[in-house]
Amino acid sequence: MRSLLVIRKLPARFRLRYLRNNKPFCSLSQFPKESENPSQEERLVYGSASEENPVNSKVSLLTAKPEHKDDASVIDVLLNRRNNPESALRFYNWARPWRGSFEDGDAFWVLIHILVSSPETYGRASDLLISYVSSSNPTTMPSVLVSNLVDSAKLFGFEINPRAFNYLLNAYSRERETDYAVDCVNLMLELGVIPFVPYMNRALSALVQRNLITEAKELYSKMVSIGVVGDNFTTHLLMRVSLREGKPEEALEFFSKAIERGAEPDDLLYSTAIQACCKTLDLVMALALLREIKEKKLCVPSQKTYTSVIVASVKQGNMEEAIRLKDEMVSNGIPMNVVAATSLITGHCKDNDLGSALDLFHKIEKEGPSPNSVTFSVLIERFSKNGDMEKALEFYKKMEGLGITRSVFHVHAIVLGCLKGQKPEEALKLFDESFESGLANDFICNSILSWLCKQGKINEATELLKKMESRGIRPNVVSYNNVMLAHCRKKNMDLARTVFSNMLEQGLKPTNYTYSILIDGCFKNHDEQGAWEVVNQMTSSNIEVNGIVYHTIINGLCKVGQTSKARELLVNMIEEKRFYVSCMSYNSIIDGFIKEGEVDSALAAYKEMCGYGISPDVITYTSLIDGLLKNNRMDQALEMRNEMKNKGLKLDTPAYGALIDGFCKKSNMESASALFFELLEEGLNPNKVVYNSLISGFRNLGNMEAAVDLYKKMLKDGLRCDLVTYTTLIDGLLKEGNLILASDMYTEMQEVGIVPDEILYTVIVNGLSKKGQFMNVVKMFEEMKKNDVTPNVLIYNAVIAGHYREGNLDEAFRLHDEMLDKGILPDGATFDILVSGKVGRSQPIRPESL
Repeated sequence: MRSLLVIRKLPARFRLRYLRNNKPFCSLSQFPKESENPSQEERLVYGSASEENPVNSKVSLLTAKPEHKDDASVIDVLLNRRNNPESALRFYNWARPWRGSFEDGDAFWVLIHILVSSPETYGRASDLLISYVSSSNPTTMPSVLVSNLVDSAKLFGFEINPRAFNYLLNAYSRERETDYAVDCVNLMLELGVIPFVPYMNRALSALVQRNLITEAKELYSKMVSIGVVGDNFTTHLLMRVSLREGKPEEALEFFSKAIERGAEPDDLLYSTAIQACCKTLDLVMALALLREIKEKKLCVPSQKTYTSVIVASVKQGNMEEAIRLKDEMVSNGIPMNVVAATSLITGHCKDNDLGSALDLFHKIEKEGPSPNSVTFSVLIERFSKNGDMEKALEFYKKMEGLGITRSVFHVHAIVLGCLKGQKPEEALKLFDESFESGLANDFICNSILSWLCKQGKINEATELLKKMESRGIRPNVVSYNNVMLAHCRKKNMDLARTVFSNMLEQGLKPTNYTYSILIDGCFKNHDEQGAWEVVNQMTSSNIEVNGIVYHTIINGLCKVGQTSKARELLVNMIEEKRFYVSCMSYNSIIDGFIKEGEVDSALAAYKEMCGYGISPDVITYTSLIDGLLKNNRMDQALEMRNEMKNKGLKLDTPAYGALIDGFCKKSNMESASALFFELLEEGLNPNKVVYNSLISGFRNLGNMEAAVDLYKKMLKDGLRCDLVTYTTLIDGLLKEGNLILASDMYTEMQEVGIVPDEILYTVIVNGLSKKGQFMNVVKMFEEMKKNDVTPNVLIYNAVIAGHYREGNLDEAFRLHDEMLDKGILPDGATFDILVSGKVGRSQPIRPESL
């Protein structure tokens, strides 16, 4: 569409005096008609139009057909009455039905010029032009009518009166001829005629209603250029346009300029300005404007105004101000709406003040306004995130009772909450319900697919893929990636490739991540050749091998013991400058060398990456420190730590853990403890690995008091002890002879659902045997069998030795045969017991074996 600001021109030959297609104006007159027949005086005056032959003139005027000379006679009479507009109008009304329609001739425009010269006939001039524009079919273009006004003024000696042009503009606007109204304004501006503000506002409003925002702003800019800035209505209109376009700053600029011009804002302008402030989150200005409204006593701020400021206050986290505004609004007799209530509930939830959120919810539930879908969404999401699924489900079910339709958002929030809250049965039940009702979409399905795959429920995930297709929910690349990844984790590469083929059959284009999954799966299955085949398939499909894929290849090579090959590939990538290389790939190489026992190669790779300008991160240093410590190179490990600090990198918990573990294994508990307290001072949270290292270190030194204190601190910090923790503690307590506390630890471990393994049973049996607790040893032996844990040779030896001591030789030899039946080979200790009769104390278990 061409710009409305391009004026439509009409050749001169179609202008004044040559428009003959208009409908008779007399049939559409909008003002009361004067007398149908003129008075004697009017007839005489009319006749005087031709003074050379008054009789003939009178006869000809009463009997002749309408021609241009008749129009000229009428014009003469009108000009004679130019100082008496009402008389001119009466005459024109009388002459028109007798002499035909003069609207297309000069007489009409002469009359308009006369009428706009007197305030008493302004309205008649406006009505005539409105009728003229509305009666023309098609509507006459502004270029014609403006030319008629200009030409007639020049021809008959009238001054250009802006009112005539403004009434014409008004006529176009009232007839909703927006394009013509804009053309009319532009023609007026060319003539130096100032449009009246109300008529200009009407033209701007028409453009806005047609969503021609750019054209409206261009028109306003032209008006401003000649000094017409409009009134409060103009400012409000432009501010609303800016807000509609999402430009609150622009709306506030219009408001500020109006103030600078000395405008006195009304309540509507203030309200719109406050809304704009709230959208920019300029709460200070919003509150200042709100105070001005009250101080000037313009009005009581509206519900919409209060709501805008309340919402902005909540978004800024200023709940105190939001609540004060709510109370002020209610005290002014303005009820709270659901938007304000929901916003306040959201604020309480963000502050984790769920008590206040529930109080407000129950209040609006009882007194109004009724909570809506968004209100429930806020509460369901918050309770789900907090793990309070009972409350989340309560609100989810309440929606149905209130007849509020649940959305995909509600289902997704509640399903994810149940999965995170360890309520998978409830999550799957709700998902099935939403799936059957047609509410579930691919987003929810992918969340369930991801969870099923992480849980190793690949059959269920595959079945869900089929169900999605049958219900018209088309699985996307993410869906297939989830299932492929699950198969790769289970080392089912054939099934992973089948899923990949199905994805291609569905017309889906694999991403770099898709290929990375397959490549990583091949490497984890030690299938390097298969990994390269996937890379070749990728390049043959014209998919660029990006940094993610290359990192997967490098990481995979390191995992299969091909770290040197990975390093060579990485160096080639850097030198060929294929793409930016981060430290992540070098971290894989350093870790690979360390696992291969090549610490010096790891250090060389570290120096190489620094030489290429690749900055090492915390993970880089953590790997190096851990590798150096495992190879008894404590001094170099500490050097790495100092170098890390010099580069401004702070140790993270794993880095501290590696150093602490190294000192613990060296039985240097003083240095280990110092690092532990440094970790705490840095604001880091020690994990189970750190605690287990310290507990093991103190156990090795026989300092069980310190070990138990760390165990208590671990529980206080909210960490659950694992099997390693309990094994270390029980071993140390048994060696110390503290059977009661060791027994309590064992009971506690079982109560929290941790199942003993072979190592723990060995520790317990060994400790009990040393203390002569043969009956308890037998109990542990039987418990192992019930838990499907096969006793090792050390445990068999302890039980056989016990029976031998007790004189139960038959049972001792039976257990020997049982060992053989289970494929457990007796050792030298077994032979000494059964053949030589040596039944000394059991061989103690070395701490390193734990």
